[in-house]
Amino acid sequence: MTRVTPAERGLIGADFVKSHGLGNDYIVVDAARFPITLTPERVRLLCHRHLGVGSDGVLEVTASDDRFFVKIWNPDGSQAERSGNGLRIAAKFLAEHGYTAETLFVVETVAGPVRTEVFRESMRVSSVRLEMGRARVDRNVSRLGVAGRELDVTVVSVGNPHCVVFGETMTRERLFEVGARVENHERFPDRINVQLAEPESRSRVRALIWERGAGHTLASGTSACAVAAACRDRGLVDGRVTVVMEGGELTVEVAEDLDLVMTGPVEEVAMGILSPDLTSRLLEIQ
Repeated sequence: MTRVTPAERGLIGADFVKSHGLGNDYIVVDAARFPITLTPERVRLLCHRHLGVGSDGVLEVTASDDRFFVKIWNPDGSQAERSGNGLRIAAKFLAEHGYTAETLFVVETVAGPVRTEVFRESMRVSSVRLEMGRARVDRNVSRLGVAGRELDVTVVSVGNPHCVVFGETMTRERLFEVGARVENHERFPDRINVQLAEPESRSRVRALIWERGAGHTLASGTSACAVAAACRDRGLVDGRVTVVMEGGELTVEVAEDLDLVMTGPVEEVAMGILSPDLTSRLLEIQ
């Protein structure tokens, strides 16, 4: 493994990077170098689209030698166990800002390690492949009562929890009608991510995304994995699936045992410095 010294790591003259995966955007910070200790209240301000930097979450990276850990903050200040788009963004950050010279490396999350592989075009990381582990389907839930209707659902964990809803009208309006209700349903005391799913062929599925702690988002990596796993479990798709979301497409390979590998694009938007005004406001809250 190629070693990178701590002095060679990190951003030069910047506090954070902002990146997105299919429109799902994150602020990325190095926990050892970011000037503000993150708390739920401070994360909410950072993510605010009008008062802060604006994003769908914050990725707080901790690097020790060649071991990497990512804490995934939702915009409401809660924490997510795993994020496919977030992990692709974190992998690009680590590969492009001097933390590792390797193409293959592991990123740790609270849900466990994720093996990553970065692919470059013109020396920049353009896409990332993630080994997401094995999906687990909850066989105890197949119907869910919401607002006087019974929804046809598959509840599945891909390191974080998801409720994939089938047979609904594939519109934002319908997503908004059921998303928050399912997320906060009494059946899920820790809340849950929600997707409306519609298979179009044995290799292609449409999905609309409602993320726990974030609401409607254009795309989600773990949601794409959950949708692919739920469809595979129902026998609706084969082993390689393109999941089409509003922000774009992700490729998910699903083995018969529901082991998942996801590949998709990632782009960096900006490198930034916290202004004195925002820094002062962040320090005023705990």
